[in-house]
Amino acid sequence: MEDIILENNEFLRQFETKIDDSLARIEYAEQERKIFLTKVVVPESVKDKGFEERFIKSVLEVLSKRNIKVVPTSPKIAGFVRRNKSFKSLLPVGIKL
Repeated sequence: MEDIILENNEFLRQFETKIDDSLARIEYAEQERKIFLTKVVVPESVKDKGFEERFIKSVLEVLSKRNIKVVPTSPKIAGFVRRNKSFKSLLPVGIKL
């Protein structure tokens, strides 16, 4: 498994990475010190290879280092946080999954 190289495309408000000559992205909206992760788009060619989980994890790790609270409005990201308790500390006060 190769490392995921993330790009923060602030103009399109999405985290991106190239995979198999395609673009995987997680769209977001920022508000104060919170980021709403709204949509995950991963190419069909890598969906069954566990890439999506690694991609979500990479984005959450970057946001954790930046000390930004995360509101996962995407069901895929909410499910990932639910399964990976270590990322629950990124949730703002009052947000339960």
